Amino acid sequence: MASAAHSFPSPNPWRREASVTLKLAWPLILSNLTMALIGATDVLMIGWLGARELAAATLGFNLAMSCAIFCMGLVTASAPMMASEIGRMGHSVRDVRRTFRQAIWAAVTVIVPFWILLWNTESILVFFGQQPDLARNAGLYISAYMWSILPFLCFIILRNFISALEQPVWALIISVIAVLANALFNYALIFGKFGVPAFGVIGAGIGSVMTNMLMFGGMALVVILHKRFRRYHLFGRFWRADWQRYRALWKLGLPIAVTMGLEGSVFGIAALLMGLINAESVAAHAIALQLASLTFMVPMGLGQAATVRVGIQYGRKDHAGITRAGWVSFVLGTSFMAAMALVFVLAPDFLIAIFIDASAPGNEKVATLAVSFLAIAAIFQIVDGAQVVGAGMLRGLHDTTVPMVFALMGYWFIGIGVGAGLAFWQGWEGIGVWTGLASGLGIVAILMLARWMMRQRIGLLP
Repeated sequence: MASAAHSFPSPNPWRREASVTLKLAWPLILSNLTMALIGATDVLMIGWLGARELAAATLGFNLAMSCAIFCMGLVTASAPMMASEIGRMGHSVRDVRRTFRQAIWAAVTVIVPFWILLWNTESILVFFGQQPDLARNAGLYISAYMWSILPFLCFIILRNFISALEQPVWALIISVIAVLANALFNYALIFGKFGVPAFGVIGAGIGSVMTNMLMFGGMALVVILHKRFRRYHLFGRFWRADWQRYRALWKLGLPIAVTMGLEGSVFGIAALLMGLINAESVAAHAIALQLASLTFMVPMGLGQAATVRVGIQYGRKDHAGITRAGWVSFVLGTSFMAAMALVFVLAPDFLIAIFIDASAPGNEKVATLAVSFLAIAAIFQIVDGAQVVGAGMLRGLHDTTVPMVFALMGYWFIGIGVGAGLAFWQGWEGIGVWTGLASGLGIVAILMLARWMMRQRIGLLP
């Protein structure tokens, strides 16, 4: 019997880790993709109104997303916290519930100042030198869109909870429904269909509010009704304070928020730099960025899976498991982005045609600029994938402060500094901005990977 047992060896642990990671990651990837498609749908339909409407909405959307990404970074701390709690004690209920509740409290706390900021979008854009008519339309769009951020954050926290339990497929189902609903809402509200008045760009913002409310409500029903989740009673006695866990979440989450905020806002600043060049550069930037954002959802999902898988092994104090969980996600993420880089190089005209008719009057320059931006985005793809998975790996180890410093150096000092210098001092214009972004992301990717490789030497392992 012993020899028979030896003839059937246990599965290779690396292969098993790859299987578990992909099983966890693919619903997260598709969920991220569907959320990106919601933004892409807004851009697509606003683009049908005209290039200037698209430019205005892009300026407003980038400002709002900079705020939303900061907030999302804060509540992202709930993922490694819940994962490590489950790894430490598989049947933990109380500690997981404590983290979930205080993540919601933190979301409500952090969103208020950003609502005040976004209410003044038009004035902010004018202050930064944007054209008054673009700033006015951007302000109209954001006056509605801003209210969608809180339900979106609550959806993210609920998704973190079910992901920590390695059951993320429900987030995918709800996200797919949301994409279809958002397209319907936008079509009706932007263009005045089905008996609804035509609101133009503000209609896209209203549609986003309705869509994110739908996503949060759907996910809340799942965790309340599903037998696997309802034993946690996530919404019970929600008013009770838990200041110890609230502070712990802020301590871990604030550096993540700053890191993600620096990354998100760098694209907002890039859009502002494009606005200082011309409206065509803003529109072309919006198209190239939407395409890059769609492919980014894959390594982002793998980074989220890495946070959970590394976090679980961190809770178990399994050093070999930590190594496998991190490297599997990293290889999968960077390999995918290398393949997408080839697509950007080989088929730019096809990709751009999804968003804009290059033959239409006034669109030729936008299409030409978008092609040039995509050429740089091909390099950008690989380093962007590497840095986001690297950040996810380190978050699983509850390491967030030093990666925040890396982000500040890479995204702002190098990314914006090099980009602005090339755009305005060297006369590269929009190509210079994108070159700077790629340079900054490359530096961050190298630093994240180096820190991961030194994790034992610098005391990150339990």
